[in-house]
Amino acid sequence: MSEFTNQKQQRVARLTALFEAAVRGEINAAMVSEYQEVIDRATPADVITVVDWLLHLKLPMNDLKKGINKALNLLNKTLREFPYTAPAADSLAGYLIENNEQLDLRLKAIRPLMKEINRNPENEALRNGLREKFADLSKMDLHYQIKENVLFPLIETYLPDYNCLQVMWSLHDDIRENIKTIVGLLAEPGFDLKQFNRLAGDVFFDMYAIRFREERILFPVALDLIPEKELSVLLNQCIEIGFPFIHPEIKLHEPSAGEITPSGEIDLKTGFLSAEQIVLLFNHLPVDITYVDEFDKVKFFSTPEKRIFRRTNSIIGREVKNCHPPESVHVVEQIVEAFRNGEKDKASFWIQMKGEFILIQYFAVRDGQGNYRGVVEVSQEITEIRTLEGEQRLLDWGK
Repeated sequence: MSEFTNQKQQRVARLTALFEAAVRGEINAAMVSEYQEVIDRATPADVITVVDWLLHLKLPMNDLKKGINKALNLLNKTLREFPYTAPAADSLAGYLIENNEQLDLRLKAIRPLMKEINRNPENEALRNGLREKFADLSKMDLHYQIKENVLFPLIETYLPDYNCLQVMWSLHDDIRENIKTIVGLLAEPGFDLKQFNRLAGDVFFDMYAIRFREERILFPVALDLIPEKELSVLLNQCIEIGFPFIHPEIKLHEPSAGEITPSGEIDLKTGFLSAEQIVLLFNHLPVDITYVDEFDKVKFFSTPEKRIFRRTNSIIGREVKNCHPPESVHVVEQIVEAFRNGEKDKASFWIQMKGEFILIQYFAVRDGQGNYRGVVEVSQEITEIRTLEGEQRLLDWGK
């Protein structure tokens, strides 16, 4: 057993050196020949370990992606021929593979249009057709969201070398941005054919690269580590997001809620929190929250550092109509009644108070069957928010 482990460690070490050379741009025919044995014996798990290691080197992501592309090109045949049991068609990985097949059909349908646009770039009807095709291609974002928000978190709990997922996520973002730019280019009067060809080429390359890495690297490793039962439970979340090009009929598992775990945490369906954490969460939101149940009784209010409207514990259990002055209680009753009857779901007011601009909103609370379960009042000081313009994508703590 120790001999097998040593062989694997030596193979991974050699493979790491090959990938690092690819990132540095030092790959040549002589080096490929020197490393041919390790290329022929590489496994999907080896690749994941190597890429995880490269991430720890804190190299620029663009350099890393280019180098990994070159190295994986050398391993293409080996990884395609690596034996593993394909996932069942009605499994999470099976649905993702089926969606990839639908993506392939769409990419193939675009190719002849790209050749035609290069012969006749002024053809507006052709550009509009291509624009529709790439807009349809952008739906693949849902496939990537399923991976990023559903599959990746589970893989991270089982795979110690999970940092490799960051490279895949970065490629997702490249594809999203390039498709968005392409759709815009095709709508512009002064169509830039050269830029279009470059971006479209990148989209095709990256989408096929992602598919290869999913089906020949990620899935073989993940399916070997993660119990099928845990993967099947994730299908609920996949359906919430939606697959881009397929619509499988999946029997959903209804998660429980409100149960106390052995560790004392409360099952909230979308997570497990202790009572203390729930209080901390509410009190760190930059809003005042007050909840009134379906019987018109005040059940809860948050206590952020700066409350807009004063609340004391004496209001808990009190009828909401008794918490307002006579002049305004009729408005509260009108809102509650409209929410209860299903006529409305939201009411908004805004006032100026002590030099601040206050937004006050009421939202109907309903359960999964649509039954009225009360109303939540949310108040927020939005003076600064009202002044925001344009975009801020970079951290400005230094200012």
